[in-house]
Amino acid sequence: MYTRYLEKQISGSLQDGLVVIVYGARQVGKTTLSKVIMESYNKPLYINSDEISQRLKVQNKSSTELLDYFGDANLVVIDEAQRVEDIGLTAKIIHDTLPNIKLLLTGSSSLDLANKTKEPLTGRSKEFTLYPLSLSEIASTNKDKIDAMNKALIYGSYPGIWNLSTAKAKDTLRSLSTNYIYRDAFALQTVFDDTVMFNLLQLLAYQIGKEVSYNELATTLQISRDTAMRYVDLLEKARIIYRLRQYRKNERSVIGKLRKIYFYDLGIRNGLIDNFNPLKLRDDKGSLWENFCINERQKAQQKNMIYTKQYYYRNRSKQEIDLIEESSGEIKAYEFKLSSNKNINIPKTFKELYPNVSIEVLNTENFVGHLNREYK
Repeated sequence: MYTRYLEKQISGSLQDGLVVIVYGARQVGKTTLSKVIMESYNKPLYINSDEISQRLKVQNKSSTELLDYFGDANLVVIDEAQRVEDIGLTAKIIHDTLPNIKLLLTGSSSLDLANKTKEPLTGRSKEFTLYPLSLSEIASTNKDKIDAMNKALIYGSYPGIWNLSTAKAKDTLRSLSTNYIYRDAFALQTVFDDTVMFNLLQLLAYQIGKEVSYNELATTLQISRDTAMRYVDLLEKARIIYRLRQYRKNERSVIGKLRKIYFYDLGIRNGLIDNFNPLKLRDDKGSLWENFCINERQKAQQKNMIYTKQYYYRNRSKQEIDLIEESSGEIKAYEFKLSSNKNINIPKTFKELYPNVSIEVLNTENFVGHLNREYK
C-alpha cells in the first residue's frame, strides 16, 4: 500500500463541498485511493459502475430515489462513472439536493466523463489526474530513490507492478499494453480500429522524445491525417500519452507545428515494444530518461499545487532544449542527460531570444536532489 499525495487534496475538496472527479488510466490506483478515502467516513457507499446492476441503481434517478438508495451514507464513490448514463445530471442532483452527501467520481475515459459532467457541474466540481506512482510515493516504502528510479525507467510506476517479480511484471505489462490499457479506457460508443490503434501505439512508443508528424503517422498506418489526430487525441484523453508543443513567443506561430509525444508510464511504453532490457543494453536510454524526468516534474508540481505550461524548444537548425516551463510569464529551461559528463550546447537562437533564462541540466546523479530542492 502506497500513500498517494492526492489523498489530502481530494479529501480537502470533498470537505469544501465540491464534487471530486479523479481521472486516470486503468490500474493506476483510482479504486484503491477511493477506498482509502472512504475509511475517513463512517457511512461510505461504493458503486462499481462496471457492474450493470450497480450503475442502474443511480442511472436516471430522481433525488428521492437516490436518497432511498443512499440511505444515511455520507460519502458516495461512483467508480468508472463514465459508464453511468447522464452521470453529469445525476451528480448535479446529488450535489444540489443532497448536501450532506459527499460525492467522488472516478473515470478511465476522461473524454466521455468530461463531456458528461462539464456543463452540469460547472462551479460545483474539482478535477484531479491520478498519475502512476511518483518517486516520493515509492520512497514511502522503498527508501532507495536511486534504485526506484532505475527500476521505474524499465518497469514503470503502476502500483500493481511495483512489487511483482521481474517475470510477472513483464507478463503483466505485456498484457496491459497490448490489450487492457487502451481498449477498456475508451467509452463504449467510441469507434476505432483495434489493429490501427495498437500499431499507432507502437509507432509512438518508438518515437518518444522525437517530433511526431501526423502526416507520417497517417501514411505509415494507411489512414487519414484526421484519423491519426483523432486517435492520438483519444490516447491522450485516456491518460496513456501526452503531447508537448514547441515553445514560441508568438502562440500563433506554433499552430499546426509538430509535437513531441511521451508516455505517462514507461512500463506500458516498454511493454508495447517488448523491451525490458536494462539501461546499459539499450539504445533508447536517453529518450527514456527524458520521458521519466518530465513525468516526475509533472507529479511533483501536482503534489505542490504548482501549475505550469510545458513545451520543448527547437530552432530551424534542429537544435533543441528538452523542456521549457512557463508560469506567470516566467520561463525555466531543462536538459535531461543520463551522464553528468555530457556537455550541452545551448542553441544560439535561444540565448539571443531569452538571454536571462538559464538552463539546468538534470542527470541521474543530481535529479533526486533537484526534486528535493525544488519541490520540498
